[in-house]
Amino acid sequence: MKQSKFTSFILYLGLAIGLMISMFPFYWLVVMSTRTTSDIYQFPPKLWFGGELWNNISRVMTQIDFLGAFLNTFFVATAVTVLVLFFDSLAGFAFAKYEFPGKKILFVVLLTTMMVPSQLSLVPSFVIMAELGWVGSFKALIIPGMVNAFGIFWIRQYAEGSIPSELLDAGRMDGAGFFRIYFNVALPILRPAFAFLGAFTFIGVWNDYLWPLIVLTDEKKYTLQIALSQLNGLYNTDYSMIIAGTLLAIIPLIIMFLFVSKQFISDIAAGAIKD
Repeated sequence: MKQSKFTSFILYLGLAIGLMISMFPFYWLVVMSTRTTSDIYQFPPKLWFGGELWNNISRVMTQIDFLGAFLNTFFVATAVTVLVLFFDSLAGFAFAKYEFPGKKILFVVLLTTMMVPSQLSLVPSFVIMAELGWVGSFKALIIPGMVNAFGIFWIRQYAEGSIPSELLDAGRMDGAGFFRIYFNVALPILRPAFAFLGAFTFIGVWNDYLWPLIVLTDEKKYTLQIALSQLNGLYNTDYSMIIAGTLLAIIPLIIMFLFVSKQFISDIAAGAIKD
């Protein structure tokens, strides 16, 4: 009994230490956003909050169109996430539970595309966007990102092990078609996979810098990452202002992560109880 309590104590102590280590970068970000740039350079560093947060935030709002960039990023990230969840889940579900000609070859091609660095496709992707006349518009950010190989692979792997074939057979016997089975049978079971893929996609699009930098030409359509990069001065950089802008940019991600993680855990727990 004593050994069991000691083991539990060591386990919780290790978890607490790991939590503090993982949370320290965020805590440091918040502390530095309340300080001046001169405070950031001090040694030893100041580990408690200062009183410059609202001043730093007001200077961010003055230097860039933060609200406009925030709305642009939210629109693009939401649109891409919704499209990815729909199209990737359709393809992943079909790969997992249906047989069709060339299925294995197509899946191998899909896996191969995951091994190609995204930077190699920047030039041909830009040429395609230019030919379509989409350079400078949100279509250049949304349309190319509405399907990705990882999402199809993830949904396929999850659906293959979690959706019983008997449920699909029962739906077919009742006369349900592909989309009826997809919406009424597959989607409720795939909710945990959707939660992860949605969070993964949203965060990736929200933090994307390189592709928007290449295709966006109008400052009114800049996303957050491009707008925040404009805070860097040519000869002098105000790090406290940049850190305050970064803090504002990640708050929506934290809120979304807390909501999605709660949904993910509740769905997993409900599935375990049913099993």
